[in-house]
Amino acid sequence: MENTKSHWENVFATKNPNEVSWTQKYPKTSMNYIESLGLSKTANIIDIGGGDSNLVDVLLENGYENIWVLDISEFALEKAKLRLGEKADKVHWIVSDIIEFRTESKFDFWHDRAVFHFLTDKESIDKYLALINNVVADNGNFFLGTFSENGPLKCSGLEIKQYSENTMKQTFKQAFEAVKCFTENHTTPFNTVQNFQFCGFKKR
Repeated sequence: MENTKSHWENVFATKNPNEVSWTQKYPKTSMNYIESLGLSKTANIIDIGGGDSNLVDVLLENGYENIWVLDISEFALEKAKLRLGEKADKVHWIVSDIIEFRTESKFDFWHDRAVFHFLTDKESIDKYLALINNVVADNGNFFLGTFSENGPLKCSGLEIKQYSENTMKQTFKQAFEAVKCFTENHTTPFNTVQNFQFCGFKKR
């Protein structure tokens, strides 16, 4: 974990948003899915690997009241807090490796755009599955984005695990039913294209 944490602390300490591939000025895909669910404004929403992404800003602007942002990088979260100013006090900030995360809270919506695909060994994947099966509320929703089978093999210099619609569904079938799956091209700030696999799931 420590090497992984050091890697991400260094990334966020040394690079601006326009220098990392995952940056989106507006998280259109995620917000479209969230809005399609008609979630209550008091729903417990967690953004896994939220870093200094803009999703939290948009959620706050849309009146969501119970937002959690988890990232392994404390530096990333501090950048987000600085950007948000006083609004940052409305958010639950968690510095943790996702597979080490423990909580008594239950989440109505779990958002993960490009964290899960960094888990490449069975032990880490199983820990993630056990966590999400436990902390997503009954009938809660889960939205996952990973690199597709037509996407990159690495991100930020680290190996990733690609997913297809079928392998994603199979991975989470124990506790989740797929609601909507699709692929989408993400254009990076430096005009390269990454193909993502997305799936929205509902807890059984």
